[in-house]
Amino acid sequence: MASATMLDRPSSGGMEDFAALLDETLGPDTGFAGSVVTGRVVRIDDDVAVVDVGLKSEGRVPLREFAPQGAKPEVKPGDTVELFVERYEDRDGTIVLSREKARREEAWTNLEKLFQAQQRVNGTIFGRVKGGFTVDLGGAVAFLPGSQVDIRPVRDVGPLMGSPQPFQILKMDRARGNIVVSRRAVLEETRAEQRSELIQGLKEGMILDGVVKNITDYGAFVDLGGVDGLLHVTDIAWRRINHPSEALTIGQPVRVQVIRFNPETQRISLGMKQLAADPWDGVAVKYPVNGKFSGRVTNITDYGAFVELEPGVEGLVHVSEMSWTKKNVHPGKIVATSQEVDVLILDVDEPKRRISLGLKQAQGNPWEVFLENNAPGSVVEGEIRNITEFGLFIGIGPDLDGMVHMSDLSWDLPAEVAMGAYKKGDIVKAKVLDVDVEKERISLGIKQLESDPAAEVLDKIRKGEVVTCTVTKVEANGIEVKVDEVLTGFIRRAELARDRGDQRPERFAVGETVDAKVTAVDRAARRLTLTIKGKEVEEERQAMQEYGTSDSGASLGDILGAAIRRRNVGEE
Repeated sequence: MASATMLDRPSSGGMEDFAALLDETLGPDTGFAGSVVTGRVVRIDDDVAVVDVGLKSEGRVPLREFAPQGAKPEVKPGDTVELFVERYEDRDGTIVLSREKARREEAWTNLEKLFQAQQRVNGTIFGRVKGGFTVDLGGAVAFLPGSQVDIRPVRDVGPLMGSPQPFQILKMDRARGNIVVSRRAVLEETRAEQRSELIQGLKEGMILDGVVKNITDYGAFVDLGGVDGLLHVTDIAWRRINHPSEALTIGQPVRVQVIRFNPETQRISLGMKQLAADPWDGVAVKYPVNGKFSGRVTNITDYGAFVELEPGVEGLVHVSEMSWTKKNVHPGKIVATSQEVDVLILDVDEPKRRISLGLKQAQGNPWEVFLENNAPGSVVEGEIRNITEFGLFIGIGPDLDGMVHMSDLSWDLPAEVAMGAYKKGDIVKAKVLDVDVEKERISLGIKQLESDPAAEVLDKIRKGEVVTCTVTKVEANGIEVKVDEVLTGFIRRAELARDRGDQRPERFAVGETVDAKVTAVDRAARRLTLTIKGKEVEEERQAMQEYGTSDSGASLGDILGAAIRRRNVGEE
């Protein structure tokens, strides 16, 4: 409707009429926009405060602007507050006010005065941004570069955040809203005089009181009252400390001794353990060799584990002294940090502050224990843990294995065939054959659980005796035979006959019975070495002696024929 009214008016006075109409609708421009005014809280509507600033309309300000973040606003009707006019009135007839911007404007004005006078300001670090931190200067937000936090680099500013700190303003730009402050400049200025006074009277060996100012991976910086000293992690206590935070906290009062002082660089090295008695004094008497003690695992490395016998006294258990049975295993799989263990003192070198410890020696040799409880000949039972090309490994304890060689699986079956009857995880019984404590070996046998079926035959057979054999296998280099169906023998090709032309294995057939002379008995292998040739030669020699020689007119055939006939008659 306003537009229509304006179009109906004469064009000559159109601009003046438009301005009047605009003033009538929105109100005249008083020049308040962008300034700070004083207003009175009229009422509280939910989360908004309605404020009268003496203008045509009232303003509305969110309650959250009247208190810091997270705090409850303390504002009520009748309170007088200063507000920033963002816009005089909008088209809805409501003035836009801001309590937060009013505080900021007030703060900027005060900060500019302090900046001009080069005076310090108080602020609170409340946030972290790229390259530094944000600081609240009573309403104005300033930037604190990381390099300006402290005299030395600070990795953890957590203890500084939220607490009031003095700062020096380095730069201000109100147009851009930028403020840069420095905490380091304040510290350097306040400590200059204190440092000079303290340095002049500082000497090595002095005992001073200080406060832990900062903690790093390698130690802690202690404020001695105007000057800082480094307390290295190795000088905090006689006991092992992996990180200074295990023994110290920021702000903790400490008593330290000046270990080293360089007047030129003004570097001060401090120590705390030097004020306590050295636990290594007389350690060889307290921990004699072969003595058994309890300790706590403090550190684990690739080459062993360190065990604390008492605060400040540690010994090393080398990886080779950790377990009787677990070889080539990382120490971390045998012990754990903070674990209580029993150890045996192997060696003490007090001047070098070294103690060699043994973990396995304190537990007893499992092979000795096994031998005490299982003498050779006793029977054990266990699970097949592994099968190799030469035998079975049977678990006979938590970490103890015994081996059954493939030759000790069966009396009769070939070793390869006997191996196929077993699989990993089978529970089997075996007889203890031998225990070698020095070589850490236990020999077992499964076939020894039964008596040797060939033992009786072996007891009867002697070298030089003629036995009857049954051919079981024909090979290119000879024949394999069985004696009494239990004892294996072998006749080499050259021993198959006296005559070279008859020394052919193919002349024999499996199942055929032959007589042969025993030339060797291998009781351990349960095997005979036989000869047919030797038997024939022996028979010829005996026949010649008994029935005459060829010189008497009898042929060899006649002599042998007579000997054979006589033998056959005797057999009948």
